[in-house]
Amino acid sequence: MKRLFLLIALILSTLATEAQQRPNIVVFVVDDMGWMDTSVPFANKVYPLNERYHTPNMERLAREGMKFTNAYATPVCSPTRVSMLTGMNAANHGVTNWAMPFKNQNSDNPDAQLGFAAWNINGLSPVAGIPRTAYATPFPQILKEHGYITLHVGKAHWASAGTPGASPHNLGFMVNLAGHVAGRPYSYLGEDNYGNIQGKPYDVHAVPDVAEYFGTDTYLTEAITLEALKTLEAPIRNNQPFFLHMSQFAVHDPYNPDRRYMQKYLDAGLSQIDAMYASMVEGVDKSLGDIMDYLEKKGVAGNTLFIFMSDNGGLSLAYAGRGKAHTQNLPLRAGKGSVYEGGIRVPMLVKWPGVVRPSTVSHFPVIIEDYFPTILEIAQVEKYEVVQQVDGMSFVPLLKSPNKKAAERALVWHVPNKWTSDDGPGINYKSAIREGDWKLVYHMRDGKLELYNLKADLGETTDLAAKHPKRVKALATKLGQRLRQWEAPMPLFKSTGKPVPMPDEVPQSIN
Repeated sequence: MKRLFLLIALILSTLATEAQQRPNIVVFVVDDMGWMDTSVPFANKVYPLNERYHTPNMERLAREGMKFTNAYATPVCSPTRVSMLTGMNAANHGVTNWAMPFKNQNSDNPDAQLGFAAWNINGLSPVAGIPRTAYATPFPQILKEHGYITLHVGKAHWASAGTPGASPHNLGFMVNLAGHVAGRPYSYLGEDNYGNIQGKPYDVHAVPDVAEYFGTDTYLTEAITLEALKTLEAPIRNNQPFFLHMSQFAVHDPYNPDRRYMQKYLDAGLSQIDAMYASMVEGVDKSLGDIMDYLEKKGVAGNTLFIFMSDNGGLSLAYAGRGKAHTQNLPLRAGKGSVYEGGIRVPMLVKWPGVVRPSTVSHFPVIIEDYFPTILEIAQVEKYEVVQQVDGMSFVPLLKSPNKKAAERALVWHVPNKWTSDDGPGINYKSAIREGDWKLVYHMRDGKLELYNLKADLGETTDLAAKHPKRVKALATKLGQRLRQWEAPMPLFKSTGKPVPMPDEVPQSIN
């Protein structure tokens, strides 16, 4: 009997050691943070916008890990979040615009020329047969099945109320704090109870699970960070590997100044609007630093992978409206909602002690659907079953060797939607494909095809389509083939009831 007890103890000890060796994983997502909204320069030089912000913890993460200069999300939030959890491109999963809080509501704006595409307006579903949803196996579910403690804190916004994907618990998260169907908070202010106002009708944007901070001066970014640290106590104490999806509501509207930092930016000469935005960015940076400090204090930082990124490009003035907080994405073109670089290129930093060399840089393009296979590989999950086609490619080889020559591939973005009430500069009804340094933008309204060389023209200022018709044709063909393969939703011409043509069906003579 004594030998049996010793054998069981040895087995349990071995299992605990193996669990400990598997790295903890933290994915820290910021909402609407632009490529330039940080003192970390992701371009080839420091721009004036970088000098506007004070983000020492982002700088610290860059020093301790790897900076990705060509990291991509989708133009708006829900498509990015669904792509991350499923490994599918947005054109494949069909959640191509943001999911409304309530079921069967379309967030697209009506248009005189084009009718609605048949996109998945209800978001992600882990259950088959739910109308207008993307049915897929989320990777947190796989991690949970392989021994990880899975934690979600902050913004969720994967699906509409009344569908299974509305609850992070149904997507594989064992703990959910503050994640619900809304894409933004009612308020960042504890004085406002974050929207949970007694005597007033319930507002779907009211943030749940933070009642402890009602009536205080605790900013929402700080409140959910404090709660996130509480969720880490048990897995660290029990020596269990954990996955934390830390999803900040900031810097999405509404724009409430973070008073901890507001005055310093006013003193630096920023306008009220710019200072307000910068204060929200610095609040996010403090959250990042607090989590990093906590992991070091608990002695687990050396076995924790950290990924920092934004869910889309920064909200630019063209779409924010006069008098509202916004950012500038220059030298990138346009902003949130657009398939131009300002809408899809995002800041991304990765720290993995013992694997990623400090202060390294990768210029290889990666895209949000790559997170799915990457995180599962990092977690040492070798065999798993999913119901969807995974489009992403693991970037673990880049983490181990940033100068390694990876296989070239084409990246695709697809927006068959009217995100804003007007078209604005470079927004609504567009698809794009990037291969190498070349990028093609397809305008669904009129069939126009634009070609840019991002290496020579990061700001996409010079359309080279007329000079390189063969390259235009090759990229349009590849984009069309990919969209057909995925059965990508397309808007319809109201005059004929027919879908807009694929990019390779447009005569080049009209461009």
